[in-house]
Amino acid sequence: MAKWMVYAKKEDFKAISQACGISQVLARVIRNRDVVGAESTRRFLRGGLADLYDPRLLPDMEKAAAILCAKIREGAPVRVIGDYDVDGICASYILLHTLAACGARSDVVLPDRVRDGYGMNPQMAQEAAQDGVGVILTCDNGIAASEAVRAAKEAGICVVVTDHHEVPFEDAEDSAEGEKKTAGTRKYLLPPADAVVDPKVRNPRTGQMDYPFPEICGAVVAWKLADLLLLALAPGLREQILEDLLPFCALATVCDVMPLLEENRILVREGLLRAARTTNTGLRSLLLVNGLEGTALSAYHAGFVIGPCLNATGRLDNAERALALFLEKDPQEALRSAQKLRELNDSRKSLTEKGVDQALCQVRERHLLDYRVMVIYLPDCHESLAGIIAGRVRERCSRPVFVLTKTEQGTVKGSGRSIEGYDMFASMTAVRDCFERFGGHRMAAGLSMQEEKIPLLQERLEEQCGLREEDLTEVLHIDMELPPALWTLPMAEEMRLLEPCGTANPRPLFGARGIRLHGVRIMGKGRNVLRFAASDARGAMITLVRFREADLFQEEVTAAAGRQAWEAMLAGCADLPVSMVYYPDINEWKGRKTLQFIVKDFHY
Repeated sequence: MAKWMVYAKKEDFKAISQACGISQVLARVIRNRDVVGAESTRRFLRGGLADLYDPRLLPDMEKAAAILCAKIREGAPVRVIGDYDVDGICASYILLHTLAACGARSDVVLPDRVRDGYGMNPQMAQEAAQDGVGVILTCDNGIAASEAVRAAKEAGICVVVTDHHEVPFEDAEDSAEGEKKTAGTRKYLLPPADAVVDPKVRNPRTGQMDYPFPEICGAVVAWKLADLLLLALAPGLREQILEDLLPFCALATVCDVMPLLEENRILVREGLLRAARTTNTGLRSLLLVNGLEGTALSAYHAGFVIGPCLNATGRLDNAERALALFLEKDPQEALRSAQKLRELNDSRKSLTEKGVDQALCQVRERHLLDYRVMVIYLPDCHESLAGIIAGRVRERCSRPVFVLTKTEQGTVKGSGRSIEGYDMFASMTAVRDCFERFGGHRMAAGLSMQEEKIPLLQERLEEQCGLREEDLTEVLHIDMELPPALWTLPMAEEMRLLEPCGTANPRPLFGARGIRLHGVRIMGKGRNVLRFAASDARGAMITLVRFREADLFQEEVTAAAGRQAWEAMLAGCADLPVSMVYYPDINEWKGRKTLQFIVKDFHY
């Protein structure tokens, strides 16, 4: 059973309400996202492109732009090396499009997930040298590619790294020479590139990150570099190109699960608005084959409809197919390519469901819930699906999860997905000797290792994880208690000002006591949509909807109130008292709007 926690953050909500022209309910919800004060609230609600941070605040950004401008003017060929996920694909497109507008000779290489693994490797550096490349420009990778960068430099290639991942580090120890370092300090390891642009690079003097909001994705870093390149080399095209590229910043930000606060919120909102009317033939085709043409796009569409189609190419095919779609000019060819991406995603969904079933079976058979960190080995699973499966198991089990698979070469690769109280990258760094390669950030990571070390990995992760039992209980953060009877249609519509919702800016949740369930209708092909007749503490009838498998709900009711209560629910004559966590929703049917309440959880 999930643990419920009601926020109790303080603010003068009446003053915020009056200053920003919003209700006190919305003011309270926004404060719960750690937005403090009237000006920050205004920026949260109405911030625009003018409120974005200056690209020059990023470490090494001006240096990177100057190097690239000089190389482009010299006519040196530039090779972009990206990644095979949505962020890497979008970042690569942003840079390739910008370089073309700046008159550069450029091409792109996206690693093959199976053959190359994540990011730039020494083989890519050798191939670039053979092809006469003058500059390698990485995006969404490179911060952990010291060996590959060194190989490129030794071959006489200039290297500019743009990335957003955590900087690799090692814990400093006392020197054998007697020259002591502070215990527990970290030594950060930057690649030997000509410039390293990453918001998570720390100032060597202060040890702090200088960029005001380090939680931007690789595509946004690329877009900010594009700004300076266009300013220097194609100022007349700058404004239009940057605007045309905003949809790719939005897609990447949502799909890379970046917090939808600060400038991410602005970029996603503005990018999705422009995506709906994009002139990019490939993106427009992708919207069309998914039935989204003419739709007001949301973060949901980006993260759960469009993004998975792009990701499927990197998982089951090659990510260059997705990049080629964005570069395609012919509408008919773009439509065929977009349809192929959708078909690949349908195949990916089927394989994922099979992998999740196998993983949960292993959880039960090996009693993995006895561990605070779970390591699941699925040797026959397609290695590209490990991260998705890990995320789904984490949701079910409320634990950090690593899913490992066996590659065609016989080595083991895997992905991890974390929970709120567990820094996955730091924990992996503490057991780095278990891996051949690893990288990532607090909430997600990738790795490669030898098969015989899997038991050791489970043992070591468990030893040093530091998680308590309460950390492993799902927590629902409730914005405030508010009886459903107090909601009006205008109040519910005002909540839409919180969009785009997602990581760090979730859909608001409210708590209510004294609810009584009278009956349930089971709907949906998967019997996973439940519609309730219910009444609130004042006796007013309300409509509740819950997205949950009917069998699981039956188990809940039977355990809490007995078999007769379940039968009464089906017959529509129950009187089951519950408390609930919910959010308001507007049901629109034939032009008529009515309030309904989407239930996230019941307590019986």
